[in-house]
Amino acid sequence: MDNSKYSGYEEFERAVKLNRISLEMMGLWPKARQNYREKLMCNLRVLFIFVAIISSILIPSVHSLIITHSDLMQVVDNLQSTVPGVNCVLKIVIFWRKKEGLDKLEESEREEGDDEKSRSRANNHRDRVFPYGIGVHFYCHSASFGITTRYITNITDPGRPMPVQTHYVYDITKTPQYELTYIVLFFSCFFTFACYAGIDNFLALVVFHICGQLDILRYRFLSLDRFTNFHAVLKSCVMDHMRLLRAIAVVEETYNAIFLILFLCNGVLFAFYGFLIINLLTKENDVPITRLVYLISNTSNIFAHTCLYCAIGEILMTQCDRIYYAVFNQEWYILEPSKARDLIPIIIKTRKPVYLTAGKIFPITMATFCSLIKTSAGYISVLLNMSA
Repeated sequence: MDNSKYSGYEEFERAVKLNRISLEMMGLWPKARQNYREKLMCNLRVLFIFVAIISSILIPSVHSLIITHSDLMQVVDNLQSTVPGVNCVLKIVIFWRKKEGLDKLEESEREEGDDEKSRSRANNHRDRVFPYGIGVHFYCHSASFGITTRYITNITDPGRPMPVQTHYVYDITKTPQYELTYIVLFFSCFFTFACYAGIDNFLALVVFHICGQLDILRYRFLSLDRFTNFHAVLKSCVMDHMRLLRAIAVVEETYNAIFLILFLCNGVLFAFYGFLIINLLTKENDVPITRLVYLISNTSNIFAHTCLYCAIGEILMTQCDRIYYAVFNQEWYILEPSKARDLIPIIIKTRKPVYLTAGKIFPITMATFCSLIKTSAGYISVLLNMSA
């Protein structure tokens, strides 16, 4: 292996290292070459984490939601953990089912990891896993030190509080049961956060890699008139463009349902957090600073999380449009007639907009993000009227 390829491979490994570790831990990292035993072990890890999140977070949270359904504040406090838990479980199921379609895509990224633009774009997202690790540590361990970020009542927390509003069929106020339940809940929360970070970072990795390849392709289209072998270079550009369009189609097929779930869950959570913050500031004389900081940080995180999704979709759509303008702005009038005619099918193909969608219903763009924020703000006013 020559030095340039080795350097590119090392850069690729450095860019995806944390993302690969988090997804391999859950058995979700796509691999093109796996034997039967490796596939079985991956599936068992996915099953174990799926059952852990369902049994330790979702079922007790839904049980608690049924008990407290008549109290709006407790319902909203419960849905802070139930909605992300449902989102996480659905993400795991969808990504696991679509993982085989991503195998070739990951292998293609590894082979093309020596391209400078693709490498620099992929490096932009590699450190996003650290805020999630800090978040799960604070979220789970704050309750053990008596610092609570939740709405505590005797109904949901008869003894020492849990980090998540849950209700178990056994008594957790006694010493061994409480500690064991807390440990299981901690690891389940860790897997939930890892799911969020891993699957989202994989999307960023793939999209930024595709955008880097599209940028390289755009420069090749702009330089077509400098090549003596025009038709051979044009054929190579068209083949690369079709390959990238197939890669975008794989991402769209894998993530369109995840996008729809994310928009629904984040829209609901944004409305709930906004309601809790306003209710906390207006109806309580002694505002707990820890809870207020927690709610504001979670609202900011949801805002930034959804914004990043929409920004990624916007960047991808812009890069695809730039391919169209690169071909359209060719000085066709100084080219030979046969060369100019060959550009017409490419212009027709690249003119069609390419974008990611949420459930194949609406595009993932910044305009969609603004519409989501406006809709969530409207539901905040509805919740405030219901609690008045």
